[in-house]
Amino acid sequence: MKPALVFDWNGTLLDDTDALLQTTNTILDRLGRAAIDMQTLRDHFDVPLSLFFRNLGMSERELETVDSHDSAIFHDTYEPLASKAELREGARRILETARQQDVSSIIVSNHIVEPLITQLRRHRIEDCVAKVLAFESRATQFKSMSKGERLRLYMRANDLNPSSTFIVGDMPVETDIARDLGLVSVAITGGFVSETRLRAAQPDYLIEDHHKLLPILQERGLFQHS
Repeated sequence: MKPALVFDWNGTLLDDTDALLQTTNTILDRLGRAAIDMQTLRDHFDVPLSLFFRNLGMSERELETVDSHDSAIFHDTYEPLASKAELREGARRILETARQQDVSSIIVSNHIVEPLITQLRRHRIEDCVAKVLAFESRATQFKSMSKGERLRLYMRANDLNPSSTFIVGDMPVETDIARDLGLVSVAITGGFVSETRLRAAQPDYLIEDHHKLLPILQERGLFQHS
C-alpha cells in the first residue's frame, strides 16, 4: 500500500485568511453589523458557513440573505481577494519535495474544484498535486459528500496506506478525519482557526508553517533525508 500526503487548501496551503476576514466583514457591513478582528474569526470560524455566521450572532433572516443564490454574496466577494493570496510559507517546498520523492499529494477541500484548480495553475503547482477532492459547484457545496467520505473512497480506490498517510489542515475537522480513517494528523496554526481550538482537537503534531513539516515526514520515514 502506498503512502500519501493529504492537504486542506484554504488556510493550509493557500494563505487566504485575510481574504476570508475581509469577505466576512464585507458581509457584516451589508447587514449593518460591526466588523470583527482576526482573533474573533479564528475563535468562531466553522463550516458550513451558516454555522460560522450563526456563531457570530446572525439571525435566521440574515442567514437566509447570505445563503441566497448559492452563497453568491460570499463567493463573489471572496474569489477576487483569494486570487491575490500567496501560498503559505514552506508550502511550495513541501509539495515539490513530495513530487521529487514520488509521494502523492492530494488536496481535500470544502472549496469548489474549478477555482481551486485555477489557483493551482496560478501558483504553478498543479503538477505537484495528484488529485483535488472538493465540491463540484456552488450549488452542491456542503450538500453532497463530506471531505472525510471523499477521502475514504479515494484511499480505498487507490490503495493508500492509512498508517503512512498524513493529513495537514488548519481546522479540527482534519484531525477528526485522521482519527476516523487511521491517518497521521498535522494541524497548522495561522489559518482559519485559533491555536487553542487546534490543540483541543489533539492532533498528532502541531506546526506553525510547512517548513516544520519536513523533519516530521523525514522522521516518520515518508521522506528520505536529503
